[in-house]
Amino acid sequence: EENGHRNKRSKKEADEEDVDDQNKKLPKRKIVLLMAYSGKGYHGMQRNTGSSQFKTIEDDLVCALVQSGCIPENHGEDMKKMSFQRCARTDKGVSAAGQIVSLKVRLIDDILEKINNHLPSHIRILGLKRVTGGFNSKNKCDARTYSYMLPTFAFAHKDHDVQEEVYRLDKETLGKVNQLLGCYKGTHNFHNFTSQKGPRDPSAKRYIMEMYCGEPFVRESMEFAVIRVKGQSFMMHQIRKMIGLVIAIVKGYAAESVIERSWGEEKVDVPKAPGLGLVLERVHFEKYNRRFGNDGLHEPLEWTEEEEKIAVFKEQYIYPTIIDTEREEKSMANWLNTLSIHDFNSSAVGMQADNKNSKNSSDLEGSDGCDDDSD
Repeated sequence: EENGHRNKRSKKEADEEDVDDQNKKLPKRKIVLLMAYSGKGYHGMQRNTGSSQFKTIEDDLVCALVQSGCIPENHGEDMKKMSFQRCARTDKGVSAAGQIVSLKVRLIDDILEKINNHLPSHIRILGLKRVTGGFNSKNKCDARTYSYMLPTFAFAHKDHDVQEEVYRLDKETLGKVNQLLGCYKGTHNFHNFTSQKGPRDPSAKRYIMEMYCGEPFVRESMEFAVIRVKGQSFMMHQIRKMIGLVIAIVKGYAAESVIERSWGEEKVDVPKAPGLGLVLERVHFEKYNRRFGNDGLHEPLEWTEEEEKIAVFKEQYIYPTIIDTEREEKSMANWLNTLSIHDFNSSAVGMQADNKNSKNSSDLEGSDGCDDDSD
């Protein structure tokens, strides 16, 4: 009996070794993976090799790639060996519905299913496409679209006594919000919307293609709205500060002229909205698609067939996390109470207040960094 048991176990081990050997013989190919994840509890997307203290999305992803047999174990330790590149470096607590990573893998059978089997349910690989050998998901990306989901009581005027649960955004206020968000469109010097750039730094100029707030909707008796912004690239905290300033103006803390003033060289105090609610919606590869999308060898990097899976994931994992965390931690309500500390006329006092508040803000620090400037 003992020998029989040992033989069974040996057969199982032998089968696993056969699969491993077959995998090793497969040629490596450059692909992109379409990822969705809920960022709560993670210290951002990017892996910090050698630091197990701060868990990131990539830690779980690399682990699943190794366990599924897509990449050798040593590629997990040194990600350059698989030419790994993420399109956007989402920060602590920030979620994604359409993150793209590029890497070289062995194209094993049922690859998506096998990777997902080794991932937690709040991280999913929703799609895969072959790409050109030199493809780099960060460098080839033309634009990123982010969304920011927030409770609409954020737009209630400061002089009104607001009950958060019963507040409903009227059409006039939504129109005002969209008029202000529209001011960001085009190319502007956004040095006041990040802590990292001086007014004469050429890289502080950024191009915003669209920015608007959609129609409000009610979830669990609280009304929410989603702001969408598409731009070529964003600096650290840029989106949160763009939204923070619009909220401050609509609430009556700051004059509308502050937006225009922020493009100038003067240092302007711009408040930073909470990280909760920020989601990387999708990344765009228009130039790549024009050149290679219809060459007969490669598919365009568009994800029409995956749209339904993306929508289901958001409903299951991203929106409930934002709503539940807002209800429990009141990150928006607490942040709104700090707006009165800011001085929108003279910058120095307000800047100190903003720095102090950002250090004390919710544990869900989120950053919109998605290029070299991000943290």
